[in-house]
Amino acid sequence: MNKNYKILIFTDLDGSLLHRDTFKFDEIKDYLKLLLSQGIFIIPNTSKTEKEILEFNNELGSDLPYISENGAAINGLNLINSNLPKELILSREKDNLIKIFEKSIPANLQNKCKWLSDMDKKKQSLIFGLGDEKLKMALDRKYTIPFLFEGNKSEKNELFRILKSENLAAQEGGRVINLTDKVNKAKALNVFVRFFKKNNKNVKTIAVGDNYNDLDMLKTSDFPCLVFNDKFTLDEIPINNITITNKPSPEGWADVIKKALVKIIKN
Repeated sequence: MNKNYKILIFTDLDGSLLHRDTFKFDEIKDYLKLLLSQGIFIIPNTSKTEKEILEFNNELGSDLPYISENGAAINGLNLINSNLPKELILSREKDNLIKIFEKSIPANLQNKCKWLSDMDKKKQSLIFGLGDEKLKMALDRKYTIPFLFEGNKSEKNELFRILKSENLAAQEGGRVINLTDKVNKAKALNVFVRFFKKNNKNVKTIAVGDNYNDLDMLKTSDFPCLVFNDKFTLDEIPINNITITNKPSPEGWADVIKKALVKIIKN
């Protein structure tokens, strides 16, 4: 492989690298370690919280830099170069977002937003598919607020439109919608790469996802990759040069990465 450039793999976790239901990745753990040993950087770029990603790092046995809460914060640039910052915050805190939401969203739409923080633990666990300790980590959010929307498509579109006009956003994942600042995985990817290029000018980026909130990240990368998700297709949203697999996570993650690396070599 050409050693004149650095390869950065920005990856969603749930349903992309981690198994959709068990959240395990044992089948590809050795492959991840092989990639890291070859000098390839793996950067989780996910809706997960800081604590959840640190738990993933612990299970992998590697200290990876990461982007948490749908692009709200970047951690670990200093792991790549000690002159780079340890943490970059790209979002306002969630209390500020809620104040804007309550002020700007009509009552009829607010009533259709069901915050997970208001639900009992049993329902929270059912939605996230997580037990006690992992559920606690998933709900420990600084910049995003997960909710379910119980209105129709037209009402949801109106909600999203108003949020956008207020410089907020709603990011749709596989299980919940997250109220966020005007940030996303793509913007955070670009910031990360900009800092990375201060010391490494020649960079190739791979992005791996499986759902709506990954699309901007995929479009921003040099080599976008889509892991199989039976609840999501790209039929109406084409992306140039995309690598697709018919395998679900975690095996699907390894499949698209191998294909993307071949493309990089050929380029």
